[in-house]
Amino acid sequence: MTTNQYTVTGMTCSHCENAVRGEVQKIAGVEQVDVSAAAGTLVITSASPLDDDAVLAAVDEAGYSAARV
Repeated sequence: MTTNQYTVTGMTCSHCENAVRGEVQKIAGVEQVDVSAAAGTLVITSASPLDDDAVLAAVDEAGYSAARV
């Protein structure tokens, strides 16, 4: 298992969290997605290492910006 953490900007509510979670869960290999609008964090647990570009693109598709921690 691999865990990656990102800082996400622009989230303000549970709807924002759900939008990010929904897009990130579409990435192959993702096992678990924890999103916190209050903390501005995204933590992804995956079966194998993920491509950061795919994660950043998924967050962008949801309408937010992210950076790897």
